[in-house]
Amino acid sequence: MEAGIPANGRRKQNEDGLEREPSEQRWATDEEDAPSDFRTARPSRSLLSSAMVGSANRGRVLQALFDLGPTSRAELARLAGVNRTTISGIVQPLLDQQVLVEGEPIPPSEAGGKPARPLWFSPDARPICGMMLMPDAVHTCLVTLQGTISAEASETFPVGHPGIADIERAIERSTSRTLAAARREPLGIGVAVGGMVDTERRAIIAVNLAPVLNGFELGAMLTKRFGLPALLDHHPRALLVGDRWFGKGRGMQTFAAVYTGEVLGGALYLGGHLYRGQSGAGGELGHTFVQVDGDLCACGRRGCWETIATLGWLRRQAREIGIDAPDEINSRRLVSLTQAGAPGAADLLDRYARNVAVGIANLQQTVAPNFYVLHGDVVGGGEIMAKAIAGHVRALVPSRSGGEISFAIGETEDRAALLGAAGLVLSELFQFPL
Repeated sequence: MEAGIPANGRRKQNEDGLEREPSEQRWATDEEDAPSDFRTARPSRSLLSSAMVGSANRGRVLQALFDLGPTSRAELARLAGVNRTTISGIVQPLLDQQVLVEGEPIPPSEAGGKPARPLWFSPDARPICGMMLMPDAVHTCLVTLQGTISAEASETFPVGHPGIADIERAIERSTSRTLAAARREPLGIGVAVGGMVDTERRAIIAVNLAPVLNGFELGAMLTKRFGLPALLDHHPRALLVGDRWFGKGRGMQTFAAVYTGEVLGGALYLGGHLYRGQSGAGGELGHTFVQVDGDLCACGRRGCWETIATLGWLRRQAREIGIDAPDEINSRRLVSLTQAGAPGAADLLDRYARNVAVGIANLQQTVAPNFYVLHGDVVGGGEIMAKAIAGHVRALVPSRSGGEISFAIGETEDRAALLGAAGLVLSELFQFPL
């Protein structure tokens, strides 16, 4: 394809030293009309080159399609405030490269005009390999630009495995099976990692539940083994990226994703940009403090949000109140027990929802995303669990005019992470503003 990612998975600075941030107002039609809100590596500002303007415009067309769904050239031109010739000059190469395809003509309205042919992503476009790496398993698949998942494969390995070599081989086997099903060479490999990562080095910093993965340069290993660019990010951020391009966050400019389960994490999309700290830091919401001198966390500190709002806490409480098979309790089963009137289940559900809500309330008070997509264990609890969490958040956060807080239930865990992993590659390849 015309657009590409370097083998190390990251775009280099442009020759003139600019690191572009796309304008959110409109698309550039020439150098003089280029966005002004970009950063420079030197004090003076320079105009964007024609090549950079073209790349920016291509990314904005594709972003608009992700946000709006199938859309005609005329509608894209109207929304962008440019003429159809400008739009055609952007989309024709994408049609030639089989990134986009034109649908069947839609009859014009009573006002007349030419039949519109909506543009959408071609099912024959090169796919992306999505991967989710957790402490005990790897799951891979192919993802189309339309968000369709296929060619899934997986491998498991024991938590606390003594060596990295077997885990590398498991990753290679799963990835090889997935890539063998691709009809065209994938655009790249995106990885959602259940641990702290360095996005610049494409390496895992730490996985508390699987220390053997600490320091593992996964991105370099994948590129060397499969010859494809590879990107990785923290699992909750990948979930948010999947929400942004394929899920409940599509078209939104500000929202948060919150993940619960054996661990707890979150990610923020603020003002049209994914928030990342330096080299991929941040997102460790589970290790924010909610109780001074509280229970000991797997990270070695006390009082982390994770100690009161994960399955470990829920199962300990279930054991204390005498719920059957406490080690198997989760949100789905807890809701079922509550509906069946099991003793103590309703109270436990309320306390679990309150504990999840405490961290969300702190996040709301700090940056006020207002819209939250819930992932992980709580998804199994459906609307009952989501409403319980929402009720506690609203009780904990002072009401404010125009600051209504809302919640949505995300995709099932694996699907959301795999879509998000693919979204990492999409965002880098087509220069979407993450």
